[in-house]
Amino acid sequence: MATTPGTTSSGMRTLIPARIDRLPWSRFHTRMVVALGVAWILDGLEITVASAVADTLTSPETLHMSSTAVGLLATVYLAGEVVGALFFGNLSDRLGRRNLFMITLVVYLVGSGLTAFTLGNGPGWVAFLYLTRFIAGMGIGGEYAAINSAIDELIPARYRGRVDIAVNGTYWAGAVLGTLGTFILLNKTDLSLGWRLGFLIGPVLGLVILLVRRHLPESPRWQIMHGRERDAEESISGIEREVERSGVALPPVDRDKAIEVTPAERIGYAALTRVLFREYPSRAVLGASLMIAQSFLYNAIFFTYTLVLGKFYGVPSGTTPIYLIAFAVGNLVGPFAIGHLFDTLGRRKMLTGTYVISGVLLAVTAVLFYVGALNAITQTIAWCVIFFFASAGASAAYLTVSEIFPLEVRAKAIAVFFAIAQCFGALGPVVYGALIGTGEHPVRLFLGYLLGAAVMIAGGLVARALAVDAEGKSLEDVALPLSARRRGTTRGEGASSPFAT
Repeated sequence: MATTPGTTSSGMRTLIPARIDRLPWSRFHTRMVVALGVAWILDGLEITVASAVADTLTSPETLHMSSTAVGLLATVYLAGEVVGALFFGNLSDRLGRRNLFMITLVVYLVGSGLTAFTLGNGPGWVAFLYLTRFIAGMGIGGEYAAINSAIDELIPARYRGRVDIAVNGTYWAGAVLGTLGTFILLNKTDLSLGWRLGFLIGPVLGLVILLVRRHLPESPRWQIMHGRERDAEESISGIEREVERSGVALPPVDRDKAIEVTPAERIGYAALTRVLFREYPSRAVLGASLMIAQSFLYNAIFFTYTLVLGKFYGVPSGTTPIYLIAFAVGNLVGPFAIGHLFDTLGRRKMLTGTYVISGVLLAVTAVLFYVGALNAITQTIAWCVIFFFASAGASAAYLTVSEIFPLEVRAKAIAVFFAIAQCFGALGPVVYGALIGTGEHPVRLFLGYLLGAAVMIAGGLVARALAVDAEGKSLEDVALPLSARRRGTTRGEGASSPFAT
């Protein structure tokens, strides 16, 4: 049963969160993670493909764009991500996770697919190209909000940390795929065809995943919090049947974990603002600090990586993909290797450790760079080690902002912090690009690296002070839904919800 017998005058009592959290891992969870987690692969692929074909698009054989015009493509894509996260994040909280993770994937497919059909370099075609990149970015930004919410709400509490971190880390699998794909296409096919095929890699993968997503259920947590008791029962019962068909016996449900729910009115960004600044101010500071720190560092290093290799180490542009793949693999391994520690050692220790360790290692590397002790290979190895830790921490930042706020505003909260991170992260390439310059003044980049190190260490110290010990806890224990009454647990900061009746 979705609810305990009967309802009260103030709402209904439900065991759905407890039923989800007591489930053992099964084929259902694996299928769900694969179907939803592809969003990060697509984002990594899109950004890498766009970077790899940037020089190609300036060629007379293709679109003959200026370097400035090509550089603007990345800005337009990131702007699309911000708009998409805010727009679709709001819709995800209103209309449901499943509706939105289908819609956002279609939006991405349309945007990226149409990019390949930019047939000329006149003003109209350039505007068309920018529009398609903006639409593709909107789709991916919306994916971040809808899918982080869905994964957290459907994954049992004891697995939530490692799964979310691993899924976010697959961004770098997309980066590897995009680097290899464009390297082969640009070298083995005609340039005018190769760059177009590069932008079609993601849509082909997305079409396959779209078919898999069709069979995923809506989040029962979202349904019950929005008064859809019968739909929620059908969803959770279907999940339980699939788990049982895999030969796993379901443990009993702890009926003491029932919560009383009174579905709230529609809650928009104004309500989210009240939640962030009145109910959970320290959590808002935590989320913003983690997201800003990791975004600034990543955008600063990743988007100027090839410039450093070329300007300071003399690496030819034709061989930079090899170094990029090594860098991406280091980022990919981190979340998978140490992600489980966020569930065992705990969020606070691991957030603090990954941020501070990566910051300290970056400072050490900065000194080695300044004294001339590194070459292209050792610099890449150093970055791989740094981002082994930083990647796990960055993935955990997304986990943090998706689990520490109430269900009704979860997708919007993810969207807001994602937008904040992207805005601050956009400063990184500008600042570090100016510091790199012609490569004649390494002291400037040395100071820039120290700045990046300080930002990461500061993020780690904020985590040490403000992190929420959410490991192994139900989402409702981490942040009681606005539509739910107390059941003997704490809300964390606010004493009661201004939206619950």
